[in-house]
Amino acid sequence: MTQGQGLWRPIFAAALTAILVATLGALITDLGPWYVALRKPVWQPPDWLFGPAWTLIFGLAALAAVLAWRHAQERRERWRMIGLYALNLSLNVLWSVLFFRLHRPDWALAEVGFLWLSIAALMAGLWALSRTASGLLLPYLAWVSFAAFLNWTIVQINAPFSS
Repeated sequence: MTQGQGLWRPIFAAALTAILVATLGALITDLGPWYVALRKPVWQPPDWLFGPAWTLIFGLAALAAVLAWRHAQERRERWRMIGLYALNLSLNVLWSVLFFRLHRPDWALAEVGFLWLSIAALMAGLWALSRTASGLLLPYLAWVSFAAFLNWTIVQINAPFSS
C-alpha cells in the first residue's frame, strides 16, 4: 500500500460509515400517520430541517473521525476511537428505532441520555488525539440536547404510550 492509499482509507471509511448510518436512520424514520398524529410543541423545527441538520452533523463527525485517526499514534488509540464511534452510532440508530418504529417516545427518552453520554465520551476520547476533532462534535451534542428536550416535551403532551 502506498502512502497515498493510506491517507485516503480513513476518509473513505468515515464517509461510507456516515452515509450508511444516515441512510439507515432515514429508512427507519417513518413520518406516517402515527407521527403526524402526535401533538408537538409549536417550537419544533419543520420536518424538512431534520435531514439537512443530520447531514451536517454526520459530515462533521466523519471529518472528526479522520482528524482523530490521523493524529492517533498507536493502534489501540484507533481501536478505542472506533469503539466509541460504534457505540455512538448504534445508540443513534436505536433512538430512531424506539421512537419511529416502535412508536415509543418514552423509551426513546430514556435512551437519549445514553446517546448524549456517548457523544460526550466520544468528544473526551477524541480530545486527547485532536482538540479540533473533539470540537467538531459540539453541534452534534447541541442537536441531541435539543432533540432530548423535544423528545421530553412530546412525551409530556402525548403520554401514555403502549406497545
